[in-house]
Amino acid sequence: MEKKKKLTRIKALRISLVWLGLILVGSGCQPTAKKEAEEILLPFFNEATFTPMWVKEGTAAYDDIHTIAPFRFVDQRGDTVSNALTDGKVYVANFFFTLCPSVCPRMSKNLLRVQEAFEASEVVILSHTVMPWADTVERLQVYAELNDIRADQWHLLTGDKQEIYSLARESYFADEGFGKTVTIEADFLHTEKVILVDQQRRIRGVYNGTIPLEMARMIEDISTLL
Repeated sequence: MEKKKKLTRIKALRISLVWLGLILVGSGCQPTAKKEAEEILLPFFNEATFTPMWVKEGTAAYDDIHTIAPFRFVDQRGDTVSNALTDGKVYVANFFFTLCPSVCPRMSKNLLRVQEAFEASEVVILSHTVMPWADTVERLQVYAELNDIRADQWHLLTGDKQEIYSLARESYFADEGFGKTVTIEADFLHTEKVILVDQQRRIRGVYNGTIPLEMARMIEDISTLL
């Protein structure tokens, strides 16, 4: 009988320990869950190293977040496209040229996934040519037709070379470094980066446009912003 009582007490103690463990685990998960929820929010990118920064609204740092400068270019239909088109919208920006044999076709193919995933009213795509002296409106139109690009959502932009390059380097931090050591006349911008910009023209994501998995990640981040 005494042995039976002892076994009963041990069993009860084990049950108590199990319940205590469950309570501790449950209480311990709350801060972790909160932390994970906070980490889901997309960071901001303020400079060329693309170091992510999480800045709370209402702080002094929040007011100093880097924004894309105003711009004005012409698209494949000959229409003027400025920042007024993207203000209040999420948009994606990249840099390409129609004669590019390898990198640019892969980026265009991957960006088609964005075009297919979202409506024009939700997300705009801006592809800036880095060879504006060659990529005329007519050539951009042909490129758009060959790549199934919808003009109401995806704008292939051309304009003054210096304005395009300045915007790329100073606003999007998009240059990979090629061409900076040559003369101004021979200067050429090259990048595989695709930049995600939010409704207030702030950079919220940077991706390699040649990698399909990166584009899948960007689509998820766009959904987060929307």
